[in-house]
Amino acid sequence: MTAAHLSGPRDRDRLIALMHEVVDRVASYRSGYLALLELRLEATRRPALRAVLTERIRADVDANVRNHLESGLPGDETSVVLLYLAMNWLVVERLTLPDVLGEEEIHKLVTSAVERLVP
Repeated sequence: MTAAHLSGPRDRDRLIALMHEVVDRVASYRSGYLALLELRLEATRRPALRAVLTERIRADVDANVRNHLESGLPGDETSVVLLYLAMNWLVVERLTLPDVLGEEEIHKLVTSAVERLVP
């Protein structure tokens, strides 16, 4: 997270705004995200790739948790991991089957996920 991301209060509303920014930013890089999905699928068939990708993704998850906890935003390690998983699948849905959930519904789901997972 950059300093700009942490301007203002460090409360649940700020976290909701950050999750919306993350989902929009990741979904806007469609080709990159879909390539990562393809790489994950390939890793199910190639153990050496799986090992490398597992290490890389685990490091990213750990960095997200660490940065979140250090930021002073609400939520613990479990809520960060659950948000990571929920937002990732929401992006998959948005990119691969965009007519399943409309933009308004996606917006409501991001907000609801944070509200339910972070006290």
